[in-house]
Amino acid sequence: MSASRRVVFAGTPEFAAAHLDALVAAGHDVCAVLTQPDRPAGRGKQLQTSAVKRLAQANEIPVLQPASLRTPECHAVLEALNAEIMVVVAYGLILPQSILNIPKHGCLNVHASLLPRWRGAAPIQRAIEAGDAHTGVTIMQMDAGLDTGAMVAKGTLDITASETSGTLHDRLIDLGPGLLLEVLEDLPHRLTQATPQEDGDATYAAKITKQEAQLDWALDAKALSQKVRAFNPTSVCFSYLGNERLKIWQASALPTPHNGTPGHIIESGPEGIVVACGIGALNITVAQFPGAKALPVVDLLNGRSHQLAKNQQFTPPGNPI
Repeated sequence: MSASRRVVFAGTPEFAAAHLDALVAAGHDVCAVLTQPDRPAGRGKQLQTSAVKRLAQANEIPVLQPASLRTPECHAVLEALNAEIMVVVAYGLILPQSILNIPKHGCLNVHASLLPRWRGAAPIQRAIEAGDAHTGVTIMQMDAGLDTGAMVAKGTLDITASETSGTLHDRLIDLGPGLLLEVLEDLPHRLTQATPQEDGDATYAAKITKQEAQLDWALDAKALSQKVRAFNPTSVCFSYLGNERLKIWQASALPTPHNGTPGHIIESGPEGIVVACGIGALNITVAQFPGAKALPVVDLLNGRSHQLAKNQQFTPPGNPI
C-alpha cells in the first residue's frame, strides 16, 4: 500500500468492525478507536463490549468510550492524536462540528445506502421494506447534518427477491471496506471531487420499533412480504393467534383472490399457511412459537396443526406487545 493514513476510527457493531479490520490489514495507522460504552444485554443483563472494541483490543489499539463527544476533555484527547482522517461507521453518537473539524482531512462516514436515499438509522431494512431494486454503500465527507455530507464514493448492489436484512447486511460488509480503502488511497483528490447531495431526493430510514413488527393484515400482501424480509433477523415480524405471538421469519406474497377477512387462514398445509390480506394473501413458510425454535411450516404443523388450521384468525394490530 502506497498511502498509509493516520486514522481515528469510530464505530460499534459488526458492520463497523469489518471496516476497522480492513484498515488494520491494509497497514493504516489506526491510532485510536471510539466505540459506544459497554452496555448490559441478554437475559442476564451482563455488560457487553462492542464488536469494534473487541477487535481494537485484539490489535492493541487504544479504545475510547465517551458517553458524549461534547466535553472539552474529549476534544483535547482527539486533538492530541493528530489524525489525518476520522472514519465513522455505524458509531451511534452524533459528532458535533467541533469534532468534525479536528482531523486534517475531516471525517468520512461509511453509510449503508445510496445517499441521499435512506439517510438515518435503518437504511438496510428500509430499502428492502420499500421494495427497492438496488442499494449499496456511500462514503461521504461528514458535516453537522444527519447523513447530509458530500459524497466521495458509491458502490451498488442489486437487492434479490429473497433478500433479508441479514443477507444484505453481509453483502454490504463485503462491499464497504474495499471502497473505503480505495478512497483513502487517493484521499486528497477524492475529497476535491466530492459531490453534494440533492436534498430534494432524500428519504429517511427511521429506527425500527417493536410496534412496527406486528403485521397489519389489512395491507397488501406484497408490502407484508417485504416487511417480513426487511425485519429478519433483528426485529422479526409477528402476529397473534389467540394469546400466542407467532414470529414470522419467512413468507411470500400470493396474488390469490379470496373472500376472507384480513388475517383469516384460508389454506394450511406443508407448502405454507396462507393468510388473507387486504390485497392478495401471504404464504408463511417459516415461523416460531414462544419458547420454541423457528421451524418450517411442515414441521410446525406436526404439533400445532389445530392452531394453524384453515379458518383460524390472526388478531389485528393493537394487542399488547
